[in-house]
Amino acid sequence: MAVALDSNIVIGFLDRSDKLHQVADKAIRESLASEQLVVSAVTYAEVLTGARLGHHDEDVVKGFFADLISRILPVDAAVGDAAARIRAGAKALAMPDALVAATAELDPDVELLLTADEGIAKLNDLDCPLRLLSPDG
Repeated sequence: MAVALDSNIVIGFLDRSDKLHQVADKAIRESLASEQLVVSAVTYAEVLTGARLGHHDEDVVKGFFADLISRILPVDAAVGDAAARIRAGAKALAMPDALVAATAELDPDVELLLTADEGIAKLNDLDCPLRLLSPDG
């Protein structure tokens, strides 16, 4: 089985100065002990964009994805359809967040989505368990 990571969890793990670093580091290390880690192609693109904008070291980012992530889940028409359903039901949710949630929801191996996004955590009809991480633990 697999745990899907939202972009904010990956960034929190990689950036020691991020307010989520400790909780993201702990959650990822605990997940790795028994689960595979996966990300949506949207998460990959968001984190890599941050690196290319100078927010993170690109080699470290690429190393994280190469070494710790088992699969990058594609965004296809089915994910797009599910994201549209999610977004229509939660108008304040940004489309990238809806795509991440939809990717986790539709992958049969994903048993948990880790996020620090309260908008995603408020989704009532998401057919995927999720865990909201906060700096307070």
